[in-house]
Amino acid sequence: MRRPLLTATAIVAALAVIPPAAMAAADTDTYREFDQFLDVFQRIKANYVDKVDDKTLIKGAIDGMLASLDPHSVYETGIEYDNLRIMTDGAYGGLGLTVGMDDGAVKVIAPQEDAPGDRAGVKAGDLILRINGELAYGLTLDQAVTKMRGAPGSKITLSLVRAGRDKPIDVTMVRERIVQKPVKWEVRGDVGYININTFSKDTGTETRAAIAAIRQSLGHAPLGYVVDLRNNGGGLLQEAIAVSDLFLERGEIVSQRGRGNDIDRYYAESMFPGDAAKGLPVVVLTDAGTASASEIVAGALQDHHRAVVMGERSFGKGSVQSVIELGPQRALKITTARYYTPSGHSVQEGGIEPDIRVPQLSDPDYKDRPVVREADLRRHLLNEAKLDNGALEEDSKEDPRFTATADGLKKQGVEDFQLNYALKTVARLGGPAQVAAATRPVVKPVAK
Repeated sequence: MRRPLLTATAIVAALAVIPPAAMAAADTDTYREFDQFLDVFQRIKANYVDKVDDKTLIKGAIDGMLASLDPHSVYETGIEYDNLRIMTDGAYGGLGLTVGMDDGAVKVIAPQEDAPGDRAGVKAGDLILRINGELAYGLTLDQAVTKMRGAPGSKITLSLVRAGRDKPIDVTMVRERIVQKPVKWEVRGDVGYININTFSKDTGTETRAAIAAIRQSLGHAPLGYVVDLRNNGGGLLQEAIAVSDLFLERGEIVSQRGRGNDIDRYYAESMFPGDAAKGLPVVVLTDAGTASASEIVAGALQDHHRAVVMGERSFGKGSVQSVIELGPQRALKITTARYYTPSGHSVQEGGIEPDIRVPQLSDPDYKDRPVVREADLRRHLLNEAKLDNGALEEDSKEDPRFTATADGLKKQGVEDFQLNYALKTVARLGGPAQVAAATRPVVKPVAK
C-alpha cells in the first residue's frame, strides 16, 4: 500500500530488512559494502562494553541510513506509526502540539488552534525544557510525545524556553481529547473566513462544505474569502489538490517529478467541477509554518492569479513522501519526488513568497523568535534550480506600513494582526461599514 504524504514534521527513523532476493541481485560493490557493515556489526556484539541485542543494532543502523538521506524519510513503528494515523484521521488525549527535534531538544512546530497548548500561549519555536519537572533534553521524540499525551482531564506542566525571554516560562494545562478538525469557518461581516489547519482525509470535502455554509449563513454571496493556511504543516497530497480544485476552474495544480524523467501532473476539475467560490476574491494567509501540502494550495492559487497570498514566506518543503505499509505497526515514509507549482517553481528551500508581506505585529515575540524553515534542516534536499535563498529572505527588513506595536493593537482589540489585515483587504470591497463589521473583535466562548 502506497500513499503520497506531504508534511513538514520530521519523525524518528527505525528498522527495515533487506530480503534475500534483493541481496542476490546486488552487484559486487554492494556486497563489499555489506561485508563492512557485517564486520562492524559482529565486532560491536563481541566487544562493546554492554551486551547489545540484534534488534537494537539493526534499528540503529537503519536510523543512520535514513538520516543520511533527508529529514523526511523515516521508518515508523510504535508510537510514531500511531502519530501518522492520528495526523490523517485519528484522535488522542493530549495538548494539541505538533513537535519535532532540534539538536536534541524538543521544539514546538505549531500549536493546534483552540487546543490546550494554544490557549495556554505555547508558540511555534518554543523549546520544551521540562515536562512535569523532568528534563526533556535527551529524551527521544517518542518519549517526549508519550509524556505529553495522557488521559483527558489530567494536568501537565511544561517549562518552555522562548527566544527573547530571560527565564523559562512554566505553563500548566489540562489535557483534552484532541480531535483532528481540519477545517473551521466563520463569517466576519460579509467576509467568509476558512481556517484549514491540516490536510487530513476529507479536508477538500469539508472546505467545500464551509464555502456553502458561509453563503447559507449570510443568505447571499460573501464579499470574498480569507483562507488561513498559517501553521499548517501539510498532510495528504490528494487533499491539497482537492482544496486547490475548489477555487480553480481549469489548469494545472501541481506536478511532481521523481527519479529520472518521471513527471506526474494534477489538474483542476479532477475532483470538484468549476470554481466553488464563484470567482469571488480570495486572500490566502501564509507564514513560516505553512508547509508542503499547504504550499501546493498557496502556490497553485498564486500562479493562476486566483488569490492574493499574504503574510510571511512559507516553510519551503517541496518534496513528496510516499508511505509504504510494511506490516502491522510498520511503515516506511520515503521521499520519492519533488513537486512544482504550475509555473514550474520549486518551493524547496525558497518557499512561497507572499504577494503582500504582513508581519504578525500582534505577537510581541515575533521579532525575537527564530524562524525555522526547510533550508535550516540538516541534509535538506537542494533546490534543483540553484535558488539563492538569501535573496528571498526579507524577514529582517522593516516596512514603514507596519509600525504598530503589540500593546497598541491589543488596546484596539486586534489579537491577530495578519488576519485583521486580510479581512480588511476583502471587506474594503463593501465599504467602511463592512471593514468595521469584518474586523470587530470576536468574543470566544470559554472552554469548560
